[in-house]
Amino acid sequence: MSDEKKPFHNPFGALSALKASLPQGEAPRPPAEKVKRAPPKAVVRLERKGRNGKEVTVIEQLALSPKDQEAWLKQLKSSLGCGGALEDGALVVQGDHRERVAAWLTKQGVKQVSVG
Repeated sequence: MSDEKKPFHNPFGALSALKASLPQGEAPRPPAEKVKRAPPKAVVRLERKGRNGKEVTVIEQLALSPKDQEAWLKQLKSSLGCGGALEDGALVVQGDHRERVAAWLTKQGVKQVSVG
């Protein structure tokens, strides 16, 4: 009759005998993630020279790693709805977005934003 009550094999049935040998208490918690701090300063300026008269907004002096620069550029482009690129450690977005970029940087936690 025991075969009728258990129609299939339970692969974890043998582990129930080992349950008593487990240590009591809470499971160890993983270490908390480090909070990434925003850079303390950024300079935002408009540039036309050498770009055939097209306007671009350049964000310089961000003390970010190359990986973080790419992530910030992606977020900034999607927030502004425009194109952009990384050039010599500076974030460059298409168009005149100085005020919007300054507001976005402040929202990200940059303490000092200089708009030129």
